[in-house]
Amino acid sequence: MVELQNIFLEHGQEYRQNHMLTYVQSKAMSAIEKCRSSALGGHMEVCEDCGCYQISYNSCRNRHCPKCQTLMKERWIENQKSNLLNTGYFHVVFTIPYTLNTVVYQNQKGVYSLLFKAVAETLSELALDKKYLGAKIGFTSVLHTWGQNLMHHPHIHCIVPGGGLNSLGRWVNSRKKFFLPVKVLSRKFRGKFLFYLKQTKLEFHGSQEYLKDDTSFQSLLSSLYQKEWVVYCKKPFKNASCVVEYLGRYTHRVAISNNRILSIDNDNVTFKWRDYKDSSKWKTMTVSAEEFIRRFLIHILPDGFMKIRHYGLLGNRNKTTRLKLCKQLTNTPVLFKEKASTLQLLQKITGRDFTKCPHCGSDKLSRFACFGKSPPETA
Repeated sequence: MVELQNIFLEHGQEYRQNHMLTYVQSKAMSAIEKCRSSALGGHMEVCEDCGCYQISYNSCRNRHCPKCQTLMKERWIENQKSNLLNTGYFHVVFTIPYTLNTVVYQNQKGVYSLLFKAVAETLSELALDKKYLGAKIGFTSVLHTWGQNLMHHPHIHCIVPGGGLNSLGRWVNSRKKFFLPVKVLSRKFRGKFLFYLKQTKLEFHGSQEYLKDDTSFQSLLSSLYQKEWVVYCKKPFKNASCVVEYLGRYTHRVAISNNRILSIDNDNVTFKWRDYKDSSKWKTMTVSAEEFIRRFLIHILPDGFMKIRHYGLLGNRNKTTRLKLCKQLTNTPVLFKEKASTLQLLQKITGRDFTKCPHCGSDKLSRFACFGKSPPETA
């Protein structure tokens, strides 16, 4: 199986020599190259009954590594289940026009932050309007920066409960088939994002016409007011139990998973992608290894930048008190369940009990540190 790690190991050094990388890009590349190898150390488990041993190397735990996200995703899902309410949920997606991609990439931290801000205020203010819902809502937002072809495509996924608390502290349900009118969401979001973008101090580098001076850029922003922006609201979930599982697919997803990479051949990488403009058909795309690495590195987020954020009723301030009230008003059963251990989560993911020997089934396993050392020779 071809993995992102293989591509970096084969072509990463040459890419570094020919391109200037940021600190976080260099750090991510290095971590992915070393992930689950002797370079990061590990441990050895020996079965006291049959003598079988196996070495497990440590993960890099970098949030952009496709091999390190599954366990983190499962743990996040476990933690979020206690926030679920007995109500319908909506999936809303906010996207900015592609003409802004260059500016966004050159000012990632600032523009991604105001993207979160514009989305949060759009949802909160419209929901609070009595014409639509007249209640305070809570929701989770997740930033994605890629499209299926790995090109730059910043957008935010939001999972929103179908209701909220009104000024009297009562629960108000939204309409069952849609949360808020999409056109209203789109235009409010457009106005807020462009307003905040005009206030933001931006850096401009590049040959595009609209980057040459501030007048040209302001002219571009004015033209964007005339276009319809893409906001999509998917059908509501059938029940709350599948919401977090569904959201987990988005929260810890990286730009491309290893199972989408098909081959490396003659310095070219072939991967599969879903073409949403053509009835969501699966297709294959072949690009040079250099171009593949360039596209992947576009999506390395600034150091410390939070790509998952909670707002409104799910915000940190008084969250426990508000959630308790919302659960009472929505007849949500309160479940007291111990958090799953790492071994339990691994068993859920792989179907294997890591406390037992994989060869004889014994639970008499001894663990030894094994930092980059060769395993002992068998008799």
